[in-house]
Amino acid sequence: MLRELSVQNLATIEDIQIELEAGFCAWSGETGAGKSLLLTALGLVLGGKASADLVRAGKPEARASAVFEIEHEALQVEIEELLGAALEDGAVIINRRVSAQGRSTAQVNGMPVTIATLQKLGDRLIDVHGQYENRALVDPDRQRALLDAFGGLDPLALAYATARRAHDDLRRTRQALIDASQARQRERTLLEFERDELAAADPKAGEYDELVHESHILGNAGALRAAATEGHDLLYEADNSAQEILKRVARTLEPLARNIPELADAASTLDRLAGETREVAYALRDLGRNWDDDPERLEDLETRLALYRKLANRFHCLPDELAARKAEIDAKLAAIDRDETDLKALDGPLADAWAGVKRSAAALSEGRRKTAKDFGKAIQSRLKPLGMERAKLSVEIETRDLGDDPTSATPPESGADKIEMVFLANPGEVPQPLRKIASGGELSRVTLAAKSVLAAVDRVPTLVFDEIDTGVGGRLGAALGKTLAELARHHQVVCVTHLPQMASYARKQWVIRKQTDRGRTRTTIAPLEEPERVAELAAMLRGDSAAEGTRREALAMLREAQAAC
Repeated sequence: MLRELSVQNLATIEDIQIELEAGFCAWSGETGAGKSLLLTALGLVLGGKASADLVRAGKPEARASAVFEIEHEALQVEIEELLGAALEDGAVIINRRVSAQGRSTAQVNGMPVTIATLQKLGDRLIDVHGQYENRALVDPDRQRALLDAFGGLDPLALAYATARRAHDDLRRTRQALIDASQARQRERTLLEFERDELAAADPKAGEYDELVHESHILGNAGALRAAATEGHDLLYEADNSAQEILKRVARTLEPLARNIPELADAASTLDRLAGETREVAYALRDLGRNWDDDPERLEDLETRLALYRKLANRFHCLPDELAARKAEIDAKLAAIDRDETDLKALDGPLADAWAGVKRSAAALSEGRRKTAKDFGKAIQSRLKPLGMERAKLSVEIETRDLGDDPTSATPPESGADKIEMVFLANPGEVPQPLRKIASGGELSRVTLAAKSVLAAVDRVPTLVFDEIDTGVGGRLGAALGKTLAELARHHQVVCVTHLPQMASYARKQWVIRKQTDRGRTRTTIAPLEEPERVAELAAMLRGDSAAEGTRREALAMLREAQAAC
């Protein structure tokens, strides 16, 4: 519920703070006193349009704040998801500022929010119904939601939404595969050419380095043989070879090293080196024998290496990465084949999903058709005590044929039905959609009747009615007041009214006045205790000149209304 509304520097409002209560709250006051400004402030809190014209002359900014207490657990969860933060003590505190330059900022529980977020939040907290502002009920989407709520059709709607989502996911997957089909075919052509080119070359991991190594040996076979032969001779075969010198030095040291450990170590090392030198010499000899000239093999190697370099340049990679590139191309071709297979494999599941959508949509439509007649009658019955005895209201449903094509676009989230409330105010007139009704008073009363019918299932905690008594007399005013009092058993109801018969049914009444102080006009609002409330009701009946008899009449009207509540 709306617990508190604070307004500063908004046109003629200087500083107002209203502490509201549960149940039926009435705001009264003379025309032009500023009642519309309070609703404007409330509109700002709910994300309404801001303007520099709203700021009180000479003030830097206007401010509007509201405190809401959220008691409904499901609504609290919904608001927390919207804000992305937990509510402390179930409270929502909204602040809106409008600068003298027309710039606007908003905060919820101290966190900056966008106006769009504020509007979404407002839709969940308050329904505002004025003589010229009853958009909620005339919206076909809203009418459909009310019909579903009245009939308890949420399980059917959820089943449809689940089936619709499953079909839509499959349809989008299939369409994505189709949209990519031409691109895939172009890619397949290129990949197959590259695959064939690489398959012909048959690159293998590590082969390129091996070919380079072998090519270097064959290309330098003569020099390598000469170096190996010379190395073998110098190390082992020649006079004064390295091996011979090492052995000679070792033999010289051995007799002298018996009592000198350091010399013994040196002699041992030299002897070991002589042996290793001999082994190196043998290895060089064997290598030299293996390094024969082979011009044909060398030519084959150079041809193979040239192919590697050509393909590496062609595929923008290192030569030794060609084998991996071939595997990558094979994987891409396999993925394209799988896409084609997946596309064909979707036909069956898509048909099944479409059948599920049609079944669930048909069940939802049937539920709505069964509910529509009772819903229309229930609202119409509530119109009679509101002064519209001869009015007729029906709920018409037009169901779209979904067809048999499972590839069709998924139907709307709301189902296959177009819902329209059709209204006839007086016999002899042409019934027309509720949204085309010109009379704001009629629309307000239809809204009130619908709200009364749905009082127990509508989760919006606060309902605001702005002058729905326009053009209404005292007898009907009492009927409106009684209806609002009944509605207030399920919601907090705030009503701006000129009718004392209507205001007398309120649990609490406030009076809005305009005062002039030192040349400045300001709007005030004050709660009324019983004596002041009786005086206000009397003034609403006869004006400021109300006599004692009028006051007694007002008191009797108040007592009678409160007893009826």
